[in-house]
Amino acid sequence: MQHKALFLDRDGVINVEKEYLYKQEDFEFIDGIFELCKHYQDLGYLIFVVTNQSGIARKYYSEADFKKLTEWMVSEFAKRDITIAKVYYCPHHPDISGTCECRKPKPGMLLQAADEFAIDLHNSIMIGDKERDIEAGINAGLTENYLLDERGTTQESKATKIIKKLDEIWK
Repeated sequence: MQHKALFLDRDGVINVEKEYLYKQEDFEFIDGIFELCKHYQDLGYLIFVVTNQSGIARKYYSEADFKKLTEWMVSEFAKRDITIAKVYYCPHHPDISGTCECRKPKPGMLLQAADEFAIDLHNSIMIGDKERDIEAGINAGLTENYLLDERGTTQESKATKIIKKLDEIWK
């Protein structure tokens, strides 16, 4: 049996975008993220985070720093009865560590989730705040890809829809 998935970028979708975020005290959840996840979880979707973390390659923070913050973030969802099935991350940067298959816009993280969790990519959803997130979803075969643009500055996107608030997807 294949599962539907909700794929979420982290910075700019789950939390307010702050450059090279790795400290819990700097982490601020985006309005509506818990409600969005609860809605899709109730519909039977598995929830995944797929995030580029070039700050690791740049040595702005360590993989251990990232994992510590990730564990805390996942526990905050769990406190609200929301299960994050897995967090996939790309610690690479092409100028530092070379090219890889996991860095978005490549679909590596989504394809890995599909393999590990029997995901029906065609009927899954990607939400990102950058065009590379949307392209990763498209490259993985997702037909619903939403670009969260709270400021409303994006004019063109390959996204299914450009949204200003998370609840525009499901309300």
